[in-house]
Amino acid sequence: MSKRALAHLQSDPVMARVIARIGAVKMRPRRLPPFQALVHAIIHQQLSGQAAATILRRFQALVGDGEFPSPAALADIDQDALRTAGLSRAKASYVKDVARRALDGWIPSLEECGRLSDAELLERLTAIKGVGRWTVEMLLIFNLGRPDVLPVHDLGVRRGYQIAYGKRSLPEPEQLERIGVKWSPHRTTAALYLWRAADFLREGQW
Repeated sequence: MSKRALAHLQSDPVMARVIARIGAVKMRPRRLPPFQALVHAIIHQQLSGQAAATILRRFQALVGDGEFPSPAALADIDQDALRTAGLSRAKASYVKDVARRALDGWIPSLEECGRLSDAELLERLTAIKGVGRWTVEMLLIFNLGRPDVLPVHDLGVRRGYQIAYGKRSLPEPEQLERIGVKWSPHRTTAALYLWRAADFLREGQW
């Protein structure tokens, strides 16, 4: 995290305490091809990291001989075959649509992403079946390293805010959107700390 981002967030006394308690949080963007990043994100939807990793390995073995498959290979495989790797019927349909969109040129390359704003990428990619706001936000944060993304619908971010600020209930997404304005243009760093606050609670350390 940049010193500028930390200094900005520390102007909020509560966030300053969170940063002091958690310490440095490091995150290096993966910079995968966006096609690959979207398929990863869809497979991970509503699953634990371990379960998603198992399905991803089976998926790659089935479609890509152990490597991540090309859009053409994924588009060609039977949807029901994908279910043998552990994908639900809906996810099998979604990843095939991502492959078709990649072949059609709808999904931008990494270089093209660099020329598009967060809002432009959100509008473009959510036109793909199965790709919602959360999925694109995960791509923006963890794959592209965009600095000002706050996933207000993410349960972990909402839970982290509730814990850090001592609230009785989870903030509504619209409420968190308004609150997060004060963290801009470093809302990604704020999100990373709120996720860690939620992790600390699960680990019994908060």
